[in-house]
Amino acid sequence: MPINLFDTAKQEVVPFEPGHVVSMYTCGITPYDATHIGHAATFMAYDVLQRRLIDLGHEVRCVRNVTDVDDPLFAKARDLGVHYLDLAAGEEARFERDMEALNALPVYSTPRASSAIADIRGFIGMVLERGYAYVVGGSVYFDVSKSPNFGNISHYSRQKMLDLARERGGDVDNPNKRDPLDFVLWHPSASDEPSWEAVWGAGRPGWHIECSALALRELGETIDLHGGGSDLIYPHHECERAQSEAATGSPFVKHWMHVAMVFMDGAKMSKSLGNLVFVDALRKVWDPRVIRLAIINNHYRFEWEWDDTHMPLALERLQAWQESVNFPQDPSTLEAVRSHLDNDLDTPRALQSIDEAVRQGLSGRDAAALLGVIL
Repeated sequence: MPINLFDTAKQEVVPFEPGHVVSMYTCGITPYDATHIGHAATFMAYDVLQRRLIDLGHEVRCVRNVTDVDDPLFAKARDLGVHYLDLAAGEEARFERDMEALNALPVYSTPRASSAIADIRGFIGMVLERGYAYVVGGSVYFDVSKSPNFGNISHYSRQKMLDLARERGGDVDNPNKRDPLDFVLWHPSASDEPSWEAVWGAGRPGWHIECSALALRELGETIDLHGGGSDLIYPHHECERAQSEAATGSPFVKHWMHVAMVFMDGAKMSKSLGNLVFVDALRKVWDPRVIRLAIINNHYRFEWEWDDTHMPLALERLQAWQESVNFPQDPSTLEAVRSHLDNDLDTPRALQSIDEAVRQGLSGRDAAALLGVIL
């Protein structure tokens, strides 16, 4: 039986039926600050998915990029008076320590945007040659009028896309663009930003093109599953799909999977609001397994609120599981967890199956391991 997962583009739960080798691309971090619970929730969801796919006998090639060429990173480096790549290297290392502590599986590759400038320039060249982009004043813009399926991932109205593009740096009022929704592939750098030569003018890549070029380089033209936080549906993933299919002429992604946002104090966790809980701070107080359990007790597809009750409840669960670790195991517990994961990665129900086994005097050791919790 296949895993059934919600597909954002199809707007329904559908069978996910890849071949033996599964190609996954998950949008990674912009490395300018520590990993917060919202980040961790995203990567724990894909980690559980990888574990179940491996359990089913697949080889998983999961690529998780590092966006080390981007405005927030440059701004933070400027404020700190350090080189942006030095800041990125330090924060990337901190992120990897957090992922290791949370027992995330190693991924296939973690390519940096800064490693792909030649790939990006070549990719933009393909988009231009196929007539999907135009050059104005040293900038290259994607022409959304040439992409009839633009908007088919998000299913947002044009007005909502305009509002989100304005909110998320889409420069919708730029008079050089043919359409306010056109997005930048390359643009001139500010005086204190890195710059690379290109035939259309020196500058640096836009955000969206970095992932398209890395995905093509690391995994090929068509990916089995592409994921990230739900805040990336538009504009990032919508733009990725448009430019990737323009460049290659092939379908970009077979299945789109997104992880819902985590809230705190009634608002989405964000650096701008400062309502953040950092993983490295939690690790100083709590067993990392408790953090992992607190996160996966929430379904990946639904928004949830972080509060002070999550960690004590997760600790109580872990202690009960540990006390039963040497009890007999019933194969039905592992099968129940597998069944729940195959039903749109229902980790809360999977955890409840182990709780029930423990209440019956059984061990949930193997079932917990499938969820990444080693007892």
